[in-house]
Formats: sequence, structure tokens, C-alpha cells
Amino acid sequence: MELIKEFFEKLRDIQALVAWAGYVGLFIIVFAETGLLIGFFLPGDSLLFTAGLFAAQGLFNIYELNILLVTAAITGDAVGYLIGKRSGHALYSREDSRFFKRKYLMMTKEFYEKHGNFTIVAARWMPFARTFAPVVAGIAEMPYTKFLTYNVVGGTTWVLSMTFAGYFLGQTFPWVTKNLELVIIAILFFSVLPGIIKYLQVKYGKKS
Repeated sequence: MELIKEFFEKLRDIQALVAWAGYVGLFIIVFAETGLLIGFFLPGDSLLFTAGLFAAQGLFNIYELNILLVTAAITGDAVGYLIGKRSGHALYSREDSRFFKRKYLMMTKEFYEKHGNFTIVAARWMPFARTFAPVVAGIAEMPYTKFLTYNVVGGTTWVLSMTFAGYFLGQTFPWVTKNLELVIIAILFFSVLPGIIKYLQVKYGKKS
């Protein structure tokens, strides 16, 4: 119980969370965010970026870190797919709880219906959507071989793009390390920007 309490306290500070979690903790967080419905609130892009930045400072080995987190991202999505396939459409009518928000599932479903299988890749960079995209694919009964291809491509490119961005920017620009909170805010903004654009399109597009 104390461990869980400490974890939620660390969520307020990404730097402290990454340093506290270590390899095992980072694996669990990435796996939970991509594979378990309760992980939608967990940090994703900012967590990976900060982990890469810390690797540049010697806290992690960048290659071991990426192998571990790519594995977590891929296996997490695979579990999410199985949850969707086994639970079926019942999830669409499931009531909200502290660890489940139906609106995020429905938003991801809408995105999937519009963009198709590529959603599995694109959703990796979208908060909330990366949690529910594999679930929606499972409910839609996407062939697993096809899902696996998109899963591997999406999981690998997402993890590597974010960790190596932190790794190389941290080495090249000392300003990034000194102003990490501002960088994380920028990352969060660009992560939710597609959702904001989609919301505005839905709200104002119908009137035009």
C-alpha cells in the first residue's frame, strides 16, 4: 500500500518518478498505459523523453532502456487487443469509474473508424488513445497478424523517437536539462494537440 501511495505522489513530478521507478518501474508503467484500461492517466511521451534524458546523464543505459520499453509497449498493446477481443462491445456501455473513462474509449473508436488500422500506430503519440486503440482493434476483430505488424511498428517508433529525443537533446543542449519542466509542458501540449484539433473540427465543422 505504501508503494502505491508513493507512486501516485511521484506522478506529480516526472523527473522524480523516472528516477524512483528505475528499469522495472518504467517497464510496468509503459506496459500498464498501453495494455491495461486503468493506465490511461499515466504519463507516456514525457516519461519516455525524461528517461532518455536521464540515460544521457548516465542513469540508464540507452540501449537496455529501449529494448525494455519497446518490449513493454508491444506486449502492452497485445494485452489490450486481447481485452477488447474477449470483452467485446460490452465495454462501450461500461459505466465510468475512477480507472475507466468511457468517453476516451468512444473517442478512440471514432478515430479508428475514420483512420482505420493506422490508428494503432498514430495513437501511440496521443494520450488516452494509446491506451484504448488496441482495445478498439480487438473489439473490431482486426486480424491479429495485421494488428501485430502495426503494433510492432508503432511501439518501436514511439519509444525510440521519444527516448532518443531526450537522449540527444540532453547531450546537445544543456538548456533542455535545466528547463525540463518547460520541455515536458511543451511535449504534453503537442501530445494533446491532435485531440484539440479533432474537437474543434467536430464542434465547428458541422456548422460550416
